[in-house]
Amino acid sequence: MTEEQLRYPIGNFIVPETYTKENIAQWKADIKELPILIKNAVSNLTDVELETPYRPGGWTIRQVVHHLADSHTNSILRFKWAMTEENPTIKAYHEDLWAELADYKLPLAPSLNMLDGIHARLIALFDSFTDADWDRTFIHPQTGATISLKRNLALYSWHGRHHLAHIEQAKANINA
Repeated sequence: MTEEQLRYPIGNFIVPETYTKENIAQWKADIKELPILIKNAVSNLTDVELETPYRPGGWTIRQVVHHLADSHTNSILRFKWAMTEENPTIKAYHEDLWAELADYKLPLAPSLNMLDGIHARLIALFDSFTDADWDRTFIHPQTGATISLKRNLALYSWHGRHHLAHIEQAKANINA
C-alpha cells in the first residue's frame, strides 16, 4: 500500500455534487451505526494491541477512538451553532496536539460512551431538520469556507468510516 492508501484507506473526502434525500438518509444511517461498529472493532483488543498504529507514524487504535469522541463532539457543536446562529464562525482545534494529551491514555470506555451519547443526540437533531435546515451554514476559520449542514453530515459520515478503516487496518497489522 502507498502512504496515501495507508492514510486514506477509503479515499479522501469528496464534497458531494448533489445532496439527495437518499444520500442524507445513508449518511444519517452511517452516523447512527458508527458507535456499535467501533465498539465491535475494539471489543477484544488488549491494552498492548490498542497501542498499535494504523500506519507507520500514525495514531494508535486508542488514539483513533479518543479522537473520534473529540471530533464528533466538535461536530455536534458545529451543527448546533449553525442551527441557532446565522452562519457562525466555528472553532477549529489542533487534533494532532489533542492526541498527545493525557486523556488519550485512558481506557476506551469513556470515549465509547461519549460516542454513544453524541451520536444519539446527532440523530435526534438530524431527524428534526427540515430541508431548509440542511442548507444552514457555518464558516470554518482555517479555510474561510462556508459549510452547509448537509455537507458537514456527509463529511462526518466519511470521517467515521475513515477511522473505522484505520482501526481495521491496525488490527490487520496485529494479526500479520
